[in-house]
Amino acid sequence: MHFVNQIGLLFAALVITTVAQATEVATIHSPDQQLAVLVDLDEQGQLSYQVQSGSDKVIEPSLLGITLNNTDFTKKLRLLAVKQQPTVNDSYQLFTGKQQFVDYQANSTVVSVTNQQHETLNVRFQVSNDGVAFRYELDGESSDTRVVMSEQTGFNFPSETVAWLQPKAQAQSGWMNTNPSYEEEYLQATALTTPAITNNGWVYPALFKHQEQYILISEAGGEDYYSGTNLTNNSQGQFKVRFPDQREVTSNGGYLPEHTLPLLSPWRLLAIGTLQTVTESTLGTDLARPNQLTNTDFVKPGIAAWSWGLLKDDFTTFPVQKQFIDYAADMHWQYVLIDADWDQKIGWEKMQQLAAYAKQKNVDLWVWYNSSGAWNNTVYSPKSALLTRADRIKHFAKLQAMGIKGIKVDFFPGDGSSVMAYYEAMLKDAAAHQLMVNFHGTTLPRGLQRTYPNLMTSEAVKGFEMISFFQAFADKEAQHAATLVFTRNVFDPMDFTPMVLGDIPNIERKTNNAFELALPILFTSGVQHLVTTPEQMTKVSEPVKAYLKSLPTLWDETRLLQGSPGKHVVMARRSRCNWYVAAINAQDKAITLDIDLSFSNFSSAQLLSAGKKLTQVEAQQLNSKLFSIKLNPNSGFVIITKGDNNNECTTSLAH
Repeated sequence: MHFVNQIGLLFAALVITTVAQATEVATIHSPDQQLAVLVDLDEQGQLSYQVQSGSDKVIEPSLLGITLNNTDFTKKLRLLAVKQQPTVNDSYQLFTGKQQFVDYQANSTVVSVTNQQHETLNVRFQVSNDGVAFRYELDGESSDTRVVMSEQTGFNFPSETVAWLQPKAQAQSGWMNTNPSYEEEYLQATALTTPAITNNGWVYPALFKHQEQYILISEAGGEDYYSGTNLTNNSQGQFKVRFPDQREVTSNGGYLPEHTLPLLSPWRLLAIGTLQTVTESTLGTDLARPNQLTNTDFVKPGIAAWSWGLLKDDFTTFPVQKQFIDYAADMHWQYVLIDADWDQKIGWEKMQQLAAYAKQKNVDLWVWYNSSGAWNNTVYSPKSALLTRADRIKHFAKLQAMGIKGIKVDFFPGDGSSVMAYYEAMLKDAAAHQLMVNFHGTTLPRGLQRTYPNLMTSEAVKGFEMISFFQAFADKEAQHAATLVFTRNVFDPMDFTPMVLGDIPNIERKTNNAFELALPILFTSGVQHLVTTPEQMTKVSEPVKAYLKSLPTLWDETRLLQGSPGKHVVMARRSRCNWYVAAINAQDKAITLDIDLSFSNFSSAQLLSAGKKLTQVEAQQLNSKLFSIKLNPNSGFVIITKGDNNNECTTSLAH
């Protein structure tokens, strides 16, 4: 095991060399002809690719190939065939994210090569108008298990490219050995040569900019036997795919991909284009496996009231949770999440009473679980109750009988193949008992919300809880939020748990209420947990309360109106005939934004903007579709437009 890990580190340290004297074997264009992938095979038999966006070469020649326990597909390869595939046309529905109904079109080509053992590797490319994707495919059937030891998949950028990168925490580090859980901060517009803060590299999604072109790298569509991967870079600023630390596993589980043939890697994906193109892209779900559930009637997005965000452990009690049920009912919110240790502080019998009481109020409950076995030192309960299928079925059947609608499952050990299998097994068993799922202390979903629509959201972010714990992070909330819109939350739902409208104990708030009101629009999550408390809600104005009572969590359309990663963002999202426009300013100076709402065809529009005090919000009606607004640092605004049932929204209504 230790020897294998050393091999992985050795591969991670290799320089991704520029391919010399290569012969072009295939060119794949996007449907609009603006993107082109050139696939080359050099005289050493190394396969590589490069990507052109218009006149800009955004990916220089970068190596392809994988190494298995019994064979190698990285060098001395021979071209077997280049087969153009039928155009990919796909339409699907999502229950969380920026767009409910999605259409995907791409041109596809398979490049087949053989190695010295006369074994075949297929590399399948799909190029759409918004990006490039490729994956490795080993066909055939086998009774023996193949182990993927490493990938030499590279991403070689022009030298002047800058990057927004989030470090991956060291395995078995942090509070109670719960890392890695994708809860670090993104470095801002950093050099490609920036050394990783840990030896665990950088997480997906990673954002890059070359000239005016943005490139967002992630992965999607992995089978449950394949590890989650991430990125590493070297001193030359060249990036490549790396496998997880061997400690990122379930108890006695594996970390490398292992499977009989056929064997498929996840899609390596690059959303490419303007910032608007990349931010509006749906590649992360376009490339995910299709919906595996036969019944999705129980999958219902919504807003959840949640006591733990501000009140923490001591308030997971029967009276407080009953108060939060009343609060959710008053706000017309669908859910209440009851967090850790509920089995001890409330108990199963009292939880049944709470569920029944909530049902009378037209509110449903979610409850918390600890995923872990022996892989961390956490003691929060229920713990170790979901490790086996028998245990899961026992618990899920009991929850279903009580009327519980969802589970929040925390403290996963990382990206090993055994953890990926654990996620999917849990989602399957939860779906069989009509339970929705929220993963916390977890990895990136990688499009899993399409494959299992009962996955409503995942944390995988340094979220609000860290603002409530650390003043230094609270000071950077605005920059962090304005980065996540363009990185973590582009493809996958994100349980940041936003929006506080009053004091945070022991923390000096830097953002105003207008900023906070923008976050539930800017951040997408199938279930949006809002941290503000019943007491704080009694102090807000009626226009603010009315906005929050009708806040959607499922969107029909998304448009980035303007923005810059880590600096500011103006985003418009449509729910049926109504548009919600949200903006925040993360810079240390005021900015003036010119807003054009002519796309919305509204009959009425309301602006919620900052007042003179931190918690004051002013409401006013908008009579013009063109206006300018000054936005101070750490401030924001929300615009709610009401539309008629006209051509603008009939498409989504008819889907």
